[in-house]
Amino acid sequence: MWVSEADYAKAKASQCDGGVAFPLPASPVTFVQAGVTHYALPVPAGALPLTLPEVQSYLPSGNGESPLANVPEWLEIWFNFATGEAVPATQPRPAGDRWMRGRRETNTMPQWAGSCWYYLRFLDPHNATAFASPEALRYWGVPDLYVGGAEHAVLHLLYARFWHKVLFDLGVVPQAEPFTKLFHQGIILGEDGEKMSKSRGNVVSPDTIIASHGTDTLRLYLMFLGPLEAMKPWSMQQIEGVHRFLHKVWHECLGADGAVNPKIAADAAEAPALTKLLHETIKKVGDDIEALRFNTAISQMMIFANALQKAPAVSRSTVLAFLQVLAPFAPHLAEELWARLGQSGSIQKAAWPVYDARLLVATEQKVIVQINGKHRGELMVPVGATQDAVCEKAYGLEKVAAFLAGKTVRRSIFVPGKILNIVVE
Repeated sequence: MWVSEADYAKAKASQCDGGVAFPLPASPVTFVQAGVTHYALPVPAGALPLTLPEVQSYLPSGNGESPLANVPEWLEIWFNFATGEAVPATQPRPAGDRWMRGRRETNTMPQWAGSCWYYLRFLDPHNATAFASPEALRYWGVPDLYVGGAEHAVLHLLYARFWHKVLFDLGVVPQAEPFTKLFHQGIILGEDGEKMSKSRGNVVSPDTIIASHGTDTLRLYLMFLGPLEAMKPWSMQQIEGVHRFLHKVWHECLGADGAVNPKIAADAAEAPALTKLLHETIKKVGDDIEALRFNTAISQMMIFANALQKAPAVSRSTVLAFLQVLAPFAPHLAEELWARLGQSGSIQKAAWPVYDARLLVATEQKVIVQINGKHRGELMVPVGATQDAVCEKAYGLEKVAAFLAGKTVRRSIFVPGKILNIVVE
């Protein structure tokens, strides 16, 4: 709590008479604001614990202080330095010469004290005798993966490790290290390519995007921007692309009247290529989630959505499996469509779909056709196709034939499954 110089002097004088409920430091703790020096008075032990007020909002104060600065009846008080009693300054000053005007300190967790151990408290948040029981600490262990920005390497991670090491040395926690694996995500830049900053005027409010495009679009876009570890510029144009993808999924599942799309049926004659693509999508998205390659997982889902749009008929099980794959990325849309398709329970509790490895075996492969080293076309050929078979098919391509007209083929260089280079003169 902070008081004026005169009130501090009064408390100091009363200390000599035994009239202060707490010891004052040998040298006063002060800070200067707007040319006025403020003096710190400790809260006496008899007044602890100090109960923080119940608040409706935890929005910042706007002046650099914590949200507690928004609660004037708690912040500004009359303080009795003899007893430690306090009443709101909105009330009349109590009688007696031991009362003084005080302002409570709003920084209740100095520096990084709160963020250095919160991951341990999550394990046992209602324990009234310890921050976590030994049983909970042994069962849950430490986080398997910590995703944080490089700017937190000192301001949080280093301090968290210090705290955890001390707790380990004291025998409070069973693990010597606080985190098993660390991953640094990149920074999202403004549309001007600069780091977002209020001073530059390039900050984008998430609330604005949510109001215009929805939470799922924002989530999906942030993951689709690029590799998680890379710096990525914000782009409203790309947000629209992600938004259209979600609209496409919705319209492929439901008709204009809100009923299930007529082309979805339990016994639909689905094209084998779509079934194969579904299982490829299940595998790729699952692998990409494990490797934190969210952008390529979304790309794969967009490929499937395009194929779904073109399909004249699709089985209900295929659509449901795709929604399960989409659910971690767009949980609200997936949950709604899951229910509209007649499923009970939450999609988030449904098991991850299993892909059939037999359907992932490629029967065809793409071959790039070059003439004198320049790209002239592409072919899809059976796996294991011979050079002669590939050459025969390549000669039938209209673009390739145009470059072969009037020329003599000297030789062909074939790399199976990759390139056919036809050398002519």
